[in-house]
Amino acid sequence: MRRNDQIDEADRKLLALLREDARMSTAALARKLGVARTTVLERMKRLERDGVVAGYTVRLHSRVQGRMLRVHVLLSVDPRQGEAVVEALRAIPQVHGVYAISGAFDSLVFVEGETTEEIDGVLDAIGTLPGVGRTQSSLVLSVKFDRR
Repeated sequence: MRRNDQIDEADRKLLALLREDARMSTAALARKLGVARTTVLERMKRLERDGVVAGYTVRLHSRVQGRMLRVHVLLSVDPRQGEAVVEALRAIPQVHGVYAISGAFDSLVFVEGETTEEIDGVLDAIGTLPGVGRTQSSLVLSVKFDRR
């Protein structure tokens, strides 16, 4: 995204609607925003062109998502091997995000799997990666809300 990009209130409203349902038709978006369909199309093109919108993704239905186990894993990482650790984590399909954080740990990793056995295997794999020191994991018991 370029530095001089300006996101106004109309852009924010459009982005909020797209976050809820990126497949919503431009006609439906226009109705909800109270603007012309062509206005929505132009805003979307600009947001994509300027790098504000980097892409679109799939969100699983709550009944499918509800069956998934989610674990947050804190990692201590040898800084000399940080990039290699991130690339190794990227190769694990159950890893859905890696974040650099401040504090006693260096990274926060989001893991999802269908069974405790699958999660256990992923945690074992993460713990044995060269450059990974201490780990601490927490199972998500419930999600109160999620704006992703």
